[in-house]
Order: sequence, then C-alpha cells, then structure tokens
Amino acid sequence: MHALRHELLPPSGVDFAVALKLTPSTIPKPLPKHDPSSFLNIVTARSNILRVYEVRHQSLVTPNHVDSERQRRAPIRKGTEPVEGEAEMDHGGEDWVNLGSVKADGQQDAATAPRLYFVKEHAVYGTITGMERVRTISSNEDQLDRLLVSFKDAKIALLEWSESTHDLVTVSIHTYERAPQLAALDSALFQPTLRADPLSRCAALSLPKDSIAILPFYQTQAELDLVEQDLNLARDLPYSPSFILDFIADVDPDLRNVVDFVFLPGYNNPTIAVLSQAEKTWVGRLKEYRDTVKLYIFTLDLLNHTYPVITTVEGLPYDCTSLLPCAASLGGVVILTSNALIHVDQAARRVALPVNGWAARVSDIPMLPLEKDSDLTLEGGHLVFVDEKNFFAIRKDGMIHSVEIVSDGRTVSKLTISPALAQTTIPSLACQLSNGLLFVGSTVGPSVLLKTHRVDEELPWGTVESAGPAAVADTHTSMDIDDEDDLYGESKAAAQATPNGTVSGGPTSRTRSVIHVTLCDSLPAYGPISDLAFSLSKVGERHIPELVAATGSGHLGGFTLFQRDLPVRVKRKLHVLGGARGIWSFPVRQSHRVNGTSYEKVAHSFASERDTVIISTDANPSPGVSRVATRAAKTELAIPTRVPGTTVGAGPFFQRTAILHIMTNAIRVLEPDGTERQVIKDMDGNMPRAKIKACSICDPFVFILREDETIGLFIGETERGKVRRKDMSPMGEKASRYLAGCFFTDSNGIFELATTDIAPNNDRNATTTLQAVVTAGSQSQWLVLVRPQGVMEIWSLPKLSLVFSCNGISGLDAILTDSYEGPALSLPQDPPRKPQDLDIDQILLTCLGESAPALHLFVFNRFGSLVVYEMLPTPVLPDMTSPPNGRTSFLKVKFSKVATRHFELSRQEETEKTVLAEQKRISRVFVPFVTSPNPSQTLFGVFFTGDRPSWIIGTDKGGVNIFPSGHGVVHAFTACSLWDSKSEFLVYSDEGPSLLEWLPDITLDARLPKRTVPRSRAYSNVVFEPNSLLIVAASSLQARFTSYDEDNNIIWEPDGVGISLPCCDCSTLELISPDGWVTMDGYEFAPNEYVNALECVTLETLSTETGAKEFLAVGTSIDRGEDLAVKGATYVFEVVEVVPDPSSSHQRWYRLKLRVRDDAKGPVTALCGINGYLVSSMGQKVFIRAFDLDERLVGVAFLDVGVYVTSLRSLKNLLLIGDAVKSVWLVAFQEDPYKLVILGKDMRRACITNADFFFTNNELAITTHDEEGVLRLLSYDPTDPDTKGGQHLMCSAEFHVHKESRCSLVIARRTKEEPEIPQSRLINGFTDGSLSALTPVDETALKRLHLLQGQLSRSIQHVAGLNPRAYRIVRNDAVSKPLSRGVLDGQLLQAFEQLGISRQNEITRQIGTERTTALHDWISLAVPW
Repeated sequence: MHALRHELLPPSGVDFAVALKLTPSTIPKPLPKHDPSSFLNIVTARSNILRVYEVRHQSLVTPNHVDSERQRRAPIRKGTEPVEGEAEMDHGGEDWVNLGSVKADGQQDAATAPRLYFVKEHAVYGTITGMERVRTISSNEDQLDRLLVSFKDAKIALLEWSESTHDLVTVSIHTYERAPQLAALDSALFQPTLRADPLSRCAALSLPKDSIAILPFYQTQAELDLVEQDLNLARDLPYSPSFILDFIADVDPDLRNVVDFVFLPGYNNPTIAVLSQAEKTWVGRLKEYRDTVKLYIFTLDLLNHTYPVITTVEGLPYDCTSLLPCAASLGGVVILTSNALIHVDQAARRVALPVNGWAARVSDIPMLPLEKDSDLTLEGGHLVFVDEKNFFAIRKDGMIHSVEIVSDGRTVSKLTISPALAQTTIPSLACQLSNGLLFVGSTVGPSVLLKTHRVDEELPWGTVESAGPAAVADTHTSMDIDDEDDLYGESKAAAQATPNGTVSGGPTSRTRSVIHVTLCDSLPAYGPISDLAFSLSKVGERHIPELVAATGSGHLGGFTLFQRDLPVRVKRKLHVLGGARGIWSFPVRQSHRVNGTSYEKVAHSFASERDTVIISTDANPSPGVSRVATRAAKTELAIPTRVPGTTVGAGPFFQRTAILHIMTNAIRVLEPDGTERQVIKDMDGNMPRAKIKACSICDPFVFILREDETIGLFIGETERGKVRRKDMSPMGEKASRYLAGCFFTDSNGIFELATTDIAPNNDRNATTTLQAVVTAGSQSQWLVLVRPQGVMEIWSLPKLSLVFSCNGISGLDAILTDSYEGPALSLPQDPPRKPQDLDIDQILLTCLGESAPALHLFVFNRFGSLVVYEMLPTPVLPDMTSPPNGRTSFLKVKFSKVATRHFELSRQEETEKTVLAEQKRISRVFVPFVTSPNPSQTLFGVFFTGDRPSWIIGTDKGGVNIFPSGHGVVHAFTACSLWDSKSEFLVYSDEGPSLLEWLPDITLDARLPKRTVPRSRAYSNVVFEPNSLLIVAASSLQARFTSYDEDNNIIWEPDGVGISLPCCDCSTLELISPDGWVTMDGYEFAPNEYVNALECVTLETLSTETGAKEFLAVGTSIDRGEDLAVKGATYVFEVVEVVPDPSSSHQRWYRLKLRVRDDAKGPVTALCGINGYLVSSMGQKVFIRAFDLDERLVGVAFLDVGVYVTSLRSLKNLLLIGDAVKSVWLVAFQEDPYKLVILGKDMRRACITNADFFFTNNELAITTHDEEGVLRLLSYDPTDPDTKGGQHLMCSAEFHVHKESRCSLVIARRTKEEPEIPQSRLINGFTDGSLSALTPVDETALKRLHLLQGQLSRSIQHVAGLNPRAYRIVRNDAVSKPLSRGVLDGQLLQAFEQLGISRQNEITRQIGTERTTALHDWISLAVPW
C-alpha cells in the first residue's frame, strides 16, 4: 500500500528570530520615489518553515473608508463621546493616554508606528535550530546583511537576498555531519546552537562532545591579503576554511557539559563566554554537590588558533540556564537561573539577585537580600536588554519584569527588579531590534512586537520613591490589534520608580526616567495541536464539517477551528434579481450641470461610497434579458428597467453620474434612473461585428473584446456626456487579434515611468482633449493587453504609448520582465487560429492586500492554471541614448509569481454555438472587490467565478492565499453595499442569486480559513458528541500540590519567605456548545488528577431500543508524590438533555451525568470502543470491559502487553495497541469465548505516539508515528515467509517527518470513479502546529509521481542547498536500502505546481510522461478533506 503525505498547514509560531537588513527596501536610497517606511527585516523560523517579514512605519492616519465605516457602526457619534475622568491625551500624536504628566524625549515619531508585513515563506528540507545576522565583504558594497541558518543535522547555510529573483539564494552550505563528534550514539538527542560574533568576524555552531565549529568571515580586503593559501579561491569566497574547536583539549580540561555560550561585544578579537557544568548534580545531591556551574571567558585567535582564557568564574548555581551578554560600555554577562539573576563582569565579580526563597537553599553564592513577598520562578523565562543598563525578564507565563543594573562606571553594585508590568505572550525567544523595538516570539501563541522608549516624569513633592526600576506598560495602543486585550498590555501593578541620573536642585522639579512599553503589532499563531475532532458547524440551514483543534498553552490556550472552504452566511435570497450571466453593483449619483459639465453632488463621505444600482443579466429567455435594480424599501428591490439582450459589463461613468452599459452588440450610456442617453452600435460600416464577449470599464475609457479576438477602444467626453471611438493606430493594424485585456488606474503613483523624450509637451499625463481630463496629474491610467502569441503589453493612456512588453506570460514564468520589444504583430491567420491550452483566457491588474495593498497581476489560462504575480519596482533600464525598437517609454516594474493553483476544468466544445450551449456556458472571470469584515479591517481581494470558484485574499501577515468558496459553480459575483454594509456580496451560484457575508472573526492568513476561540486555558483532549452535536473537552490546568503520607498527614508545608508549594497538572471536563462556545456543564477532578484519554465510545446499554448508545469514556492519572505509586481511574459519562433556564437564549440544554467511576491501580493512558465494549489500558495491561446495567464495568478479557500503552485503535474486531517501548501490536478480539488473540507485533523498539488503521480498496495497512518523527507503514501478511506466519508486522515504508504527532483522525475519502467504496485519509496534528494528510495512492500514479519526485529533487534549486531525499530517509540497519518508496513527499511534489510551463515540460519529458498527467495526479490527491 502506498500513500502521499502533504502538509495542509505549516508550523505555527516562532522558535527562532533574527533582525537584520536583508532586503534592499530597508536601505535608504537617494531616489525621489523611495518609500522610507521599511527599515528592518525580521526572519522567523519554526521547525522547517522560514518566513521573512518587513518592519514598516505605518501612518496612524485612518483611511477614509475605515473612518466612515467606524462612524457608521459606532453607537456614539464622533466628537460626542465622553472622556473618562480628566485623562490628558498625549499631544504628540501617540493616541494613547499617558498615566501621568509625561514629557516625550523627542525621539518618538508621532505620525507612524511600526508594523510587520509578510514578504516570503519557504519550507526547507531541514529542521532549523538557529539563525544569526552576519555581514560579509559583499555587505560593504550593497549595505545588506546576510542570513546564517543552522540545521539539526549539523549544517550551516549562508543566505542572501537576490533582487533579480526577489528571493533568498544560497551562498554556501557548510556541513559537519561527518565530524567525529557526531558519530556518538546520543548525537540524535543533541540540539545544535548557532551564535555569531557581533562584528561578524566568525560564527560558531555547537556540536556534541563539548565542541564547536567555527566559521570565520572576511570583513576587509586586508584580511584577504593575510591569507597565505590560494588567494584566487579565497577572493571568491566570503569565508575562510572552518574548523572544530574542542573545549576540553584546546581550552580547559574542566570545560565539559556546556549549558550555553555567547559572543561578547567590545573586544578586539572574537570573545566567547561559555557556561558549563563539569560535575552534574540534581536536587537530591545538593548536599554533596552544589554550585557546580562554571563560566569561562576566552578569546579566539583565528589566525594562530590559540584560545587564551581571560576569566574563569566558579561556584555558580547548578540551575543556570542561559547567558545574556551586556553592552560593551558595561561589560560582562547576565546569567539566568531558575531562582536568581546573576551579573558577572570581566573581573569575576558576581552580583546575584534572588527572586524567591529557594535561591538561598540551593546555592551558597552571596546574594542580595530577598525583597519581601517575592516569589517568582524564572524557569522557561527569557531576558532581553532594553538599553545599556535595563533589561526585561519575561517569565514563562508572559509576565514582564523590568530589571535595572545599578553601577558606578563599570562596577555593578546591585540589581533591582520591578513588579510585573504587563502580561504578554508565552516566550520562546526575546530579541532586541533597532529604534527601541523588542520582538518576543512564542511557539504556543502569537508573537509580539513591542516598543520601548524613555520619558521623564515629574515626581510630586513628597512622593516616596520605591526601590524598583521605573517602567510602565501603556495599555492604550495606537494600533488595532486583533488579539485579546487581556493577553497583552493590562498593567498588573502600578509603576515603581527610582531616580536615574541627577536630581534637579528645586524641590518641585524632581524627575524620574521611566521606560514606557507599548504593543505595536503581533504575528498570529495558535501553537501546538494537542487533539483534533471534526464537528458540524451550522451556517444558516446547512451543517458544514469543521475541524476543531485544541491548541495553545497556558493562558494562550483555546480552540482553533479550521474549514476547507471560506465560510459564508446567506443573509437572504434574491430570486427576483436573476443574474445567471452577470451581476454588477456600483454607486451612481444624480448630477447637476455647471457650464455644460456634469458634476456629482457632494454627499456624506460614507454615503458617497454606498452602492445605488444593481445590473443583472440572464441568457434565458433568448436573446437574454438585462435588469436595472435599485433599493426600494429596507430589504426590497425595485426593478424599474428591463432591456432585452445580454449584458457583458456595466459600471459608473462620467464621474459616477451615468451608467455605462455594454451589451453583446452595443455600448449604451444610461442615466442614473436607467433611461437611455446614448447608444453606439458595434458595427463595421453597415456590417455587424462579432459579438462582444468581454469588456473593461475605467472612466473615461472603455475596452471591448469580441468573439473574433478583435478589440475596440472608446473614450467618454465629459462635456457632452457622450462616448466616442478612440484611435488605436499606435497599437498596430485594426484587425489585430487579442486574447484578453483590462484597465488599471494608478492612484498612488505605483507605476514609475522612464522616458527618453524629455520635451515638456510630451508629459505622460498630457491630454489631447479637455474631455479626457478626469484626474490627470493625481492618477494615471494604463491598458494591459495579451496577444495570441503570448505577449503581454502595457500601454499608457491616453496617448497609447507602449511602456512594457513581456513574452513569458503564456509560459507562466516565475519572473516577468520587460523584453524592450516594440508592439507585437498579431494579424488574423488563415485558416483561423484555434484556441490553445496555454492561451491566456483572463487577465486582471489590481491591488490586493490589507492595510498596505500592493499591485498584483492575475492570470488564468485555458488549461486551468491560475497564477498571481506581485508587481515589484526595478531600477534596471536599457540605455536611454539609443532606445530599443523605437520605444521611448519604459515602465520600471517587474512581476514576481507569488501563488499558483491548477484546476480540473469541465471542457465545452468550442464549435457548439447553440442557444442551449450559450446558457450552459460557464463564465470564468476575475472580479476585484473591497470589503470590510469589521470596522478596523479593510481587505482588497479578487473573486474567481466559474466551476472552481475561489477567493484570492492578501493579508499583512500571511501574504496571498487562494480559498475555495464552497459552491459547485458561481456564475456571477459582485461586492454590494446597497444595504449599507461594506461586508456583503451578491453571488449567483448553483443555489440561485443570494446575498452573502463572511462569518465573523475569520482569519485568512493561513492556507485554511480559521477561527480562534480563546479560552484562557489549554485543552489536552477534545471529542465531538454526535447525538447532541456538542464538544466535550478536557482542560489542562495547574494546581498547588501537597504531599500526604498513608495516614493522610501533610508531609511538608512552606516554611520560609518566598517558599511556596509546587504545582502539578489537573483537569476539568467541559461540555461546550459550538453555538457561541458556551460551557454548558463540567466535571472537576481531584486537584492531583489529570485526564490522559477522552473518547466517545458506543457501549451496550438497556436504555435504548437499539441496545447501544454513545458514552464518554475518560481515563485519568492520579499523582501522589515521589514516594507513592501513581494511580488512575476510568470514568463513563452520559450527555443528557435537561430543561433549559428560562432566562437563557438556548432552546436546548445539556448536562454531563456520571455513570461509572472505576478505580485502577495504575494510570489509564488510552481508551477506545470495540463491538460495544470498552477497551482501556492500565500500566502493562489492556482490559476489555462490558457496561453492565449502565452502572458498572465488568471485565471480560485482558492481555499483558508492553511497558506503557500510548495508543488504542479499533476496526471491527481488530485492536491496534501502541506502546512507548515495544512499538505496535495487532490483536483480534473474540467474543465466544471472550479472548484477545495476538496476530502480529512490530519487532523494533520504538516509542509510538500515534497509531492508526489505514485502508483502501480492500487493502489494510497500519500507520505509526514515533517520538523521533518517523512515519511507518506496516502490513500484516501471514503468507509472507519473512513474517513467520504473520507474527511479525512487515515495514513497507519509512518516512521521516522530523516532528512529533500526538493526535490523528481517520476520515473517509471517496473518489469520483467509485463513490460507493470509501478509502481512508489520515489527518495528523503535530506539536509544532502543523497539520498533515496521508492519502492512499494507486500503483500507476505512484510510479509516475515517484519518478517526478526524484527528478524534482535533482533538477530544481532547493533553499539553503539542502537535500530533500536525505531529509526524508530513516536510518535502518536491518535493510540494505532505505524504505522510502512507499510514501511520496508532498512538500517536494508541490514545487512542481509552482514551476513555469517550460520547466514542467522539461522535467516530465525526462521521466516519459506529460505535464498534464502529472498535474492531474497531484490535483486529485492534494486536497484537505
């Protein structure tokens, strides 16, 4: 049996991050058009995902459309809202209320705030373990930094940004996987750490056996001249040969068991501080060994390879975890321990600040006195400097504490810590950026961008100053953050302060310097997936499957809801409107004339945006009918005008004072009420032309495309209010053929034009007639055309001069650049040219995005390929002194591919021109729209109609994503604000015409639409109860643990200041309604009892007619301390309906009813149901129990299995048992007599975290995931002699995933050919937040895709130069070659879809197949569910 594994969602969260100037947009340029908003890049990494973001200064001025929408939705009119108390607003423009009289330091930019914007994402073939910023010799030329990335298999890759490809390119890769240090058996458990010198002189990667690999970099030409070896080779490389430094042999024999190491700033040579523990200890050995950690500071002489030790500090606490280098002006390092903060300088002076009472009990180091009631824990915390003498300590629960280093010169006297300022995300890293910015990354929730700045506050006379550092959290930010307010920003305590610096002489002028912290932005993330369940989400009258994931940790925990299609809600049906062939909604205003010119009446800012007219058209009855509809009552429509004929397009014209109506044979100008003003018949003399099949309207221009591939261009004369034909002679012959075209209005100056003609009368905005002047000077208009030979041209308006020509669009190349050719010839052919698969069918140039919309090009060809390109500025231009091909104007742009999607289309015969064929024709067009799902968000998107309807959305944090709409077919689409809402859409689908809107709180920055349900606590298990349609979840909480002896006497209680009881896990069971996510009922377990397993099982019962019913089975563990064995229990609950509270809005209400509690001698770790019986595990045994009389569990069979059961799955009478040591067992359950029979075992030792049955077409396989991230396919085959009669399960495929899966779901997969035979599809959730699908593949498709996979791995460039095949291979000494053929790598095959057509043909030709066949195989398999 064979399968395809592909990721539905990439990893979520941030494990590593680095700030650098990577892209050219961050370097100020002396160009008048340069936008200085981008000043920094942040590169984040999680597992194998690398993301690049830009940090830009965003203006705090609210856009007009957002402001208007807020005013309309606000309950109180703007300007009339009350001001609470006497709060003084900051007049500097920061838009938040200062809690006191604050004077800004003059360094704040009042008009902008930093925001994060997505640039690029890559899935690499390696697990990232670190990133650093370095500068090479090339950085002196382009002023850009380079990115250094380390991987789990001891590799380092040097990456840089390429402007030509608009992507990261690999400079070099350095591998140490064959070093002797990695030959040890425990090297797989080692996590490499990457560090770089602050001056980029070298980088270091930690290796096993207390050693590091050093990679030196050249910084100047003088360093190159010192190299004595081959200079020619050295001059071409930015680095010198790397080497391995063994701490024990080369530095000090006692430098063993490295805890952490960092480079220190301010030294002439690279200097490293290493934290090590020569003698390991733990809490039980503290009487014999304590303070076993040492700090070594030594320098690296990269030329002579000598490493003199500068400082050695002994006697540091055993629980030291990390180092933080101090600024060069202060010197030394800060050491983070579990119970204290320690500063150590170059002279080995130690200053220790305890944060709880345990510090003095576990260490003998001299410490400062413990502050009263200080009981903090620093495990899992992170430190980050704010300025030279202040740093933040961010604890594992997100609490931020400000710590000040009090010093006299370079001598530190003490450390002071403040109470908690605010609660932010749970940190996985914290790094300091420029301009007072901090980035706090998290693997379990959103990552945040914080801004710190100092202000001077005046202290009132007589104020008593406390001993803590001065810092305060600003609770009002100037940004609209979608995250929950209780997660970020609310102060937990008032600001504490001491004077910093000199106090002024007068008693009334005493001041203090205070650090203000403001939340600027966040990167959304949901964290690890603990469990999965499919539920039914009710949208209107329909139930839609929704994947419910228990995600997050701690106060960031909750549920994340995923859907395959973008969920919409039908607000009302509009059958009277029709519109099967098109719907257009737009605003038109009554005009008044001044001096013969029509002008729009000035209205309210929001009213001027509201639509007033809807035009719809149908092909039936022939020859069609068109309607002009307006709003009559609150929800009603009036249709005052009906016209026979089919509408091709419509839009506002003459500055929105008229309607331009294009039919298949005429162009009409209508008054706002629908009466006709002008008609232009599309005739060639007296001969009728071919029908108009497409058009584009951009006031004052009109473009039409006919069925014979000829075009027409018209221009409106504002003075006369009429439309006339426009001369098209610069574009070539009148009979030239074209495939597609559209207009684009550049209102923001995005297009930058370079021209060789500098005469003042040839300005590109100059116009030949007064009536063509609409917004000349502030806006420019452009025409995009595609010719049959695959040439895309951009023409400037109104003078029609060619400014851009590209011949790579038909091949869907990755980068489209100007070929500098003249107008292409596209004369009619004889015989007439037949349509080709690669012909461009639709093209659109419009803006896409959220707060900073960017220009994108949308292309769709007849084969079914949809491609989105992003427009990028380019400085590359030809020699202006001799312009090529007679062109005088050049557009300084290029287009980079950002998204690709291929569809399987239902083809229609081109020769069929009957009326019935016209009515069945499916229209596939791009429709741009602007929507406001909520008052603080405005999205610019595109909808693609047809039989594969899709939303194309661009967001700030997620880039461009394509989402299915969920409809079978959409014939017409338009955004509609006729009913005063900016979030509604008119859609004519297979269900008829209807008014839709998105579901609220939908997040569109990932590959699947999702909703987040914050619950302020994490959940370990979640199931769906099908009878009541409710969610049952087990929460994961923390409780104080008290240890008792056998007589129930407390063994130990806190006996000192800063000493507290430890914490242990505990759980509660919650019954949750998906409608509003209200908790209906719950069950609270003991404070030392937590849930291991939660399943919905079918058990035999006497309470129903069928004799069976769904119950909830819960398995728990009961911790009793170190000296007593762990116990457990099995619970059986029933969901029962009760009478709802009259005051509740819910019509039905449910409760949890406890049926049985069965105590066990060990932890109950896994559960499932089989043939009406309950299967449970306890320690090394598996029990089969019957539910007797609905009140007790009676054992009927048991089996001694491995060491610790982690997974139980059943299929008919087969039972699959996963173990923490002994892999999986396949067992059969027999009822007469009751018996468990072992069918087969996997003989290897593996810690199974998840095991499932996987079947297709009467074939059965077993899938397992282990803790090392290996996916295996096992088979039970008694006929194979190697299985010893089936006793051994045979491994048919191994595939390395490199991450741990704790949960899975088996769902049905039905193919179109055989809908009655379901196949299975396996969906897995991983601890890094990723979601994957395992889909069965037939033998024929497997052979093709396996050859394609091998060709892709050899033929295309991979990020960081990594090997995809080596990344997936599992080391197995029992076989002669890797068992990798049975599972296809979806990550690698997905790259085939993104390639250009020529590359696809080249690769498939080498494996003897067609690109269309390979794409068909991929499209049929790569669907979510």
